[in-house]
Amino acid sequence: MVKKSHKKRSGIVFSTDPDYEYDYNDSQSTEIVAPSHQDLRIQLDKKSRGGKQVTLITGFIGNDNDLKTLAKELKSKCGVGGSSKNGEILIQGDFRKRIFEILNNLGYKVKLAGG
Repeated sequence: MVKKSHKKRSGIVFSTDPDYEYDYNDSQSTEIVAPSHQDLRIQLDKKSRGGKQVTLITGFIGNDNDLKTLAKELKSKCGVGGSSKNGEILIQGDFRKRIFEILNNLGYKVKLAGG
């Protein structure tokens, strides 16, 4: 029997049933969606950023590692900083057209949103 870490148990502390086996949720949703099936939106955002502009990419479907990899590639090709979390990528500055071209070349369905 393989010993499982108690840290992965969510909500179960103790059971009085001697035959109880905790069901570890090892199968995480690693659903990989092809770039051609993803619908990304690119928009310029200035809200609550002290007047600074950021290019916001939303609509990404996938795990955090894929999101961070895509964000890193976009940041390096634009030569600026940014961040990625909660399915959104923030790129510092107004790079809507350049990011549109990059994502289009990578095979994503991309639309410019906003004004």
